[in-house]
Amino acid sequence: MSTGVVRHSAEDLGADPEDRPDLILVVDDDQDIAGFVEFNLKVHGYEVIRAGDGEEALELMESKRPDLAVVDWMMPRMDGVELTRRLRAEPLTSALPVIMLTAKGMTVDKVVGLTNGVDDYLVKPFDTAELIARVTSTLRRNKEFREVSPLTGLPGNARVRREIADRMKAGGEYSVGYIDIDRFKSVNDVYGFDRGDEFITALARSLHKASASTGKPSVFLGHIGGDDFVFICTPEQVLPLTQATVTDFEQAADRLYDAKDARRGYIEVPDRRGNRHKAALVTLSIGVAQATPEGRQFADPRVVIAVASEMKKVAKSQPGSYVAIDRRRADSDSES
Repeated sequence: MSTGVVRHSAEDLGADPEDRPDLILVVDDDQDIAGFVEFNLKVHGYEVIRAGDGEEALELMESKRPDLAVVDWMMPRMDGVELTRRLRAEPLTSALPVIMLTAKGMTVDKVVGLTNGVDDYLVKPFDTAELIARVTSTLRRNKEFREVSPLTGLPGNARVRREIADRMKAGGEYSVGYIDIDRFKSVNDVYGFDRGDEFITALARSLHKASASTGKPSVFLGHIGGDDFVFICTPEQVLPLTQATVTDFEQAADRLYDAKDARRGYIEVPDRRGNRHKAALVTLSIGVAQATPEGRQFADPRVVIAVASEMKKVAKSQPGSYVAIDRRRADSDSES
């Protein structure tokens, strides 16, 4: 593996727009309880819409896309359990988290709700602290579940941006690395997508092993789609982490090729006319952006990712697996 130090500028992508508040649907025919829930949710920064029963809630769903529903069990026309069942049956609302409000405390009643897709319960009477805690935790679990890659189990784009933003707020040094697999398309073209997925999961395993061997502080790993991965660590961890990742992945990749291709060091990729072209075995290109007291500081997670992405392009211009690190100083931002 080669490592490079490159002075390179990044496009300023501007500030992230503020995330909109989560929208909560409150469904309850008791106006006093619905008003209490709405008031307290708004005080804590949530947006709220209300429906008086299940049928009205379904009508609202045609124009609104809430992030969570707080639903009373006992309502006219359509109760909370039937509403939850209907929500789970529709593709657009099947993943909507539901918290059930109920005076029923018996286990059998909770089982009925859980069986039909309820995520959590609030047993009346409840106080504000419990309401907010359950709404917050249910939203967090749902977002984390949606952001995780089903292939690798690693968090995706939104979680990566939040992690970078947290490092910014905390201050101090950090590095953001952007990794992808060189000539990955040739693997898919020759072996198919199932084999391609094996290369992706192999890289995820190599990153996990390398981060475990790197020690504290813990390295953050993300999978932002396809064969693209991100790591966030200290500047001192970059080279040990990337060296261990490259070594382990290249060994794993050799075992994923057909034996004859691994022996000769290339695969033959057919083009549209049936001609066959040689494609070298996969390697890794890794671009790294760094925030250090004597170097650069960032105010926007997207700028950090953009710099790491540009460094990855530099790495791709080099032979073999390569790490390109941006060490540009803060006073040279105008330089290319």
